[in-house]
Amino acid sequence: MLNRRSFLKKSAVVTAGAMLLPAFLKAYQNDWKGKTEFKGRRLIILQLTGGNDGLNTLVPFEDDIYYQKRPRLAIPKQELIKLDELQGWNPAMQPLQALWEEGECLILNAVGYPDPDRSHFRSMDIWQTGSAANEFWSKGWLGRYLEQLPQPKPYTALELDNQLSLALKGEKMAALAVNNPKQFKRQLKSPIIQALLEQQHAAEHEQLAYLYQTLGETESSANYLMEKAQLYTSSGDYPKTGFGKDLKQIAELISAGCETQIYYASLTGFDTHANQKNKQAQLLGQYAQAVAALRQELRKAGEWENTLIMTFSEFGRRLAENGSGGSDHGTANNLYLMGGGLKKAGIYNAPASLSQLDQGDLIYDIDFRRVYQAILSDWLQADAKAVLGRSLPKLDIF
Repeated sequence: MLNRRSFLKKSAVVTAGAMLLPAFLKAYQNDWKGKTEFKGRRLIILQLTGGNDGLNTLVPFEDDIYYQKRPRLAIPKQELIKLDELQGWNPAMQPLQALWEEGECLILNAVGYPDPDRSHFRSMDIWQTGSAANEFWSKGWLGRYLEQLPQPKPYTALELDNQLSLALKGEKMAALAVNNPKQFKRQLKSPIIQALLEQQHAAEHEQLAYLYQTLGETESSANYLMEKAQLYTSSGDYPKTGFGKDLKQIAELISAGCETQIYYASLTGFDTHANQKNKQAQLLGQYAQAVAALRQELRKAGEWENTLIMTFSEFGRRLAENGSGGSDHGTANNLYLMGGGLKKAGIYNAPASLSQLDQGDLIYDIDFRRVYQAILSDWLQADAKAVLGRSLPKLDIF
């Protein structure tokens, strides 16, 4: 018999091992084990963690101020991939040139929010919840979206990580955080979890009953993901990195017909206070190669038209370089939308002014929540106002 003391000890170990997410399945009472292939639209969120320098990603090469303020960091005009008469990509973004030329990328300049916060943690919370700078929300914008769905499944949203981002947490349900779908079931075979599962008919406490239910549903979800992950093996040219592995796994699940609607993955390392030029180029090259490989596989699988990729970072960097060959925390930044179903492609709005700054920082032009609103209402056909708690001026994107 598993008593309360044993339960507390063992469940603490399980939680510490990131094998259970105690809030993520409480609301799931329906039978979700069907094998019907998902036919709707998918959303892939790619987070560039640390504050990517947007000015050295999409370079305003016709603005002399850029070169004046960044004598060491600035990328020479002749090295850029020119996208229009004003801006060009960092050469590390070359793997995405075909995507751009085929009209499958929309770039929004100067995306941010009023009263910006330069703290990584606070600004990321704002982006992940969709709150205002003076609001402190504990539920993510995608978690709130999940709770609007009539019959969400445990794997309707999936983060490729050991920990779940705030963006995917709701009041009663949340996404799954799985580092490797093929090994997820194997993790559930630990002696502690199996001992808990074997005691499911002896539950005498509400906490135990809840844990048994959650474990059972987690095991079923693991079975489903493992089954799908084994149906298709990617042959794409992904970078041999954690981020490359994550996007490869996303491609495999989508190509196998997995019903997951939302995928979330992160690429870390963009807090480039020193030695930025080479470090950022390496990270952007990794990002571009992985996204290009993902695009190729989804096109081959006939899923690219139904897929939207949104790439963001919690803030940009200041205009002026610092004394360490890097740049410091800023505010407004570029945001990227990619996919085969975009209504518009190209560069959506003018570059941020480099002559009119807010204490050395770029001034935002587009509130990031307007992008969320467009994705929710026009891509996912959801009630954006109910999710975001507000209505904002419409962005005509899709």
